[in-house]
Amino acid sequence: MYKDVLKKYLDDLASKKPAPGGGSASALVGAAGAALLAKVANFTVGKEKYKGVEKEMAGILERSEALRENFNRLCSEDAMAYKKLSGAFKLSKEDKNRKKKIQEALKEATGVPFEICKAVHESIKMALPVAEKGNVNLITDAGIASLMLKCAFQSGLLNIEINLKSITDNEFIMNLRKVLEPMEKEVDAINEEVTEAVETHLKGEG
Repeated sequence: MYKDVLKKYLDDLASKKPAPGGGSASALVGAAGAALLAKVANFTVGKEKYKGVEKEMAGILERSEALRENFNRLCSEDAMAYKKLSGAFKLSKEDKNRKKKIQEALKEATGVPFEICKAVHESIKMALPVAEKGNVNLITDAGIASLMLKCAFQSGLLNIEINLKSITDNEFIMNLRKVLEPMEKEVDAINEEVTEAVETHLKGEG
C-alpha cells in the first residue's frame, strides 16, 4: 500500500500541478534521513554488544522519530504556503494592499524551508554518534542519512533564497541569513565527519 502512496506523490511531483514541489521534496528527503538514523538506533538498542550506548541510542531513536514526524508535517505545509503565495500574486493590480500581501506571503513562504533547515540542523547532530557508536552493520545507513540531511538543508536554502530575491525588507533578510549561515557551516562540518567515519570503516581502518 505504501508503494501506491509513494507513487501518487511522485506522480504529483512530476506533474504540471503547482504543488507538491521542491520544498515538499526537501522535507521528504529530510524525513528519509531522520528515518535512517532511527533505523540504525533501532538495530542498536537491545543488543548486548551495544549495551554501553543503549541509553544514548534510545534517546536518539526517540528524537529522530519526532523529527521525522516534523518533516512529514512540513512536507504538507509547504504546499499550503505556496498556495497562499500564488493567491497573493493573482490579486488584482488595482488592489491597494496587493504589494503588502505579496510581501507577507513571501515571508511566510520562507518559513517552511527555514523550519526544514532547523529540523535538519537538529537531526544531523545525531548522525555522528550514530555512525561512531551505532550498530556497525548499518554504518552506511548513518552515512546515507547524513548525506540526505545535508541535501535537505541545501534544498531548503534554495527555496529560501528564491523568496528572498523578491522580499524588500532588508532587515528580515539579514536576520534570516545571520541564523542560517552558522547552521549551514555546522551541517557541512558534521556531514564531513560522518562521511570520513564511514569511509574509514569501509577501508577497514576503523
